[in-house]
Amino acid sequence: MKRSKRYASIAETFDKHELVDVETAVKQLKGFKDAKFDETVEMHFRLGVDGRHADQQVRGAMVLPHGTGASKRVLVFAKGPKAEEATAAGADHVGAEELAEKIQKENWFEFDAVIATPDMMGVVGRLGKVLGPKGLMPNPKSGTVTMDVAKAIEETKAGKVEYRLDKANIIHCVIGKKSFTEQQLTENANALIQAIAKAKPAAAKGQYFKSISLASTMSPGIKINPATVAQ
Repeated sequence: MKRSKRYASIAETFDKHELVDVETAVKQLKGFKDAKFDETVEMHFRLGVDGRHADQQVRGAMVLPHGTGASKRVLVFAKGPKAEEATAAGADHVGAEELAEKIQKENWFEFDAVIATPDMMGVVGRLGKVLGPKGLMPNPKSGTVTMDVAKAIEETKAGKVEYRLDKANIIHCVIGKKSFTEQQLTENANALIQAIAKAKPAAAKGQYFKSISLASTMSPGIKINPATVAQ
C-alpha cells in the first residue's frame, strides 16, 4: 500500500516495534503532525479467543468517559407511547414498517445507530442482511434492543461504543478524536480496555490480549504492551 509523505515522516519519529504503555502511546500519537482534519482515534485488539465458537464470542457496549467526539444520528424502531418517548428523548428518526421499507427500497442510511423495542424485532429482523454488515443491527447484548429507549438514546448520543470480534478475532473501536487531550484519550482507552477485559469468555485459555495498538485515521499504529494492561 502506498503511503503519504506525511505518514512516512511520522513513521520515522518512533520505533514501530517498541511496546509501550497506554499513556506513552497516547503521548506519541498526540505528538504526530496533525492532518488537515480532526482525525478519529481507534484502538485495535487481537484477542486469544476463537470467535467461531459461541462460548468464545466477545461483544458488548459501553459509554466512554469523554464520548467519541462525534454526534450520532439515531434511528429508533418503535410504535405508540415508545415512539413518542423516543422522539422526546431526541431520536433523529422514529418509525416502524415505513422506515424499514425506506431502507430496503431506497437504500436509505441517514443514521449512525439503530435502537428498537423488542416488539419491533420482527420488522427489524428483515433488515439483517443490510444492517448487519454495517454493524447497525440492534442487539440486546449491546443495549440497543430495549424498552428503555430514552436511556438507550441518551447513552448513544453521549458516546456509547460497541465492540465485537471480527472474523480475524480482532476488535476495532473508536475512542475519540485527535483533538482530545492526552488525559481524555488515556481515560477513554483505559475504560475500553477494562470493558473488554471484563468481557473475557470463561472458555478463553492462555493470553487474552495478544496485541493492542493505537492509531489515528492517518497515522501508523503504536503498539501497546499487553503486559501493562489489566487482563
